[in-house]
Amino acid sequence: VQPVESGGGLVQAGDSLRLSCAASGRSLVSYAVGWFRQAPGKEREFVSAISWSGDSTRYAHSVKGRFTISRDNSKGTVYLQMNGLKPEDTAVYYCAADIRPPGVTIRGYEYWGQGTQVTVSS
Repeated sequence: VQPVESGGGLVQAGDSLRLSCAASGRSLVSYAVGWFRQAPGKEREFVSAISWSGDSTRYAHSVKGRFTISRDNSKGTVYLQMNGLKPEDTAVYYCAADIRPPGVTIRGYEYWGQGTQVTVSS
């Protein structure tokens, strides 16, 4: 399965964006999906994750209450709704998938997308 992200862009502080993650080839339906981000000069960090059924979600402390992860398995798509964006949210956002339960580490995901840029201006 090859995750493909979309929905990034340039926004102002306080604005919202919705990222999407679909897959080329096999559907994401059977996979847990995680979102990670990497800012320039920093390590890739966990943002949020969701189980294959959508029953279980996880969030990084820095985004809890502002970001919401969800999925529509009829469309084979996972979403990351980002509200109240801050300049420190600027990063390349990556979607990752794995057959195991949703984890918070990079090692917990086998399949990775190419990323989508999110830039938040102050």
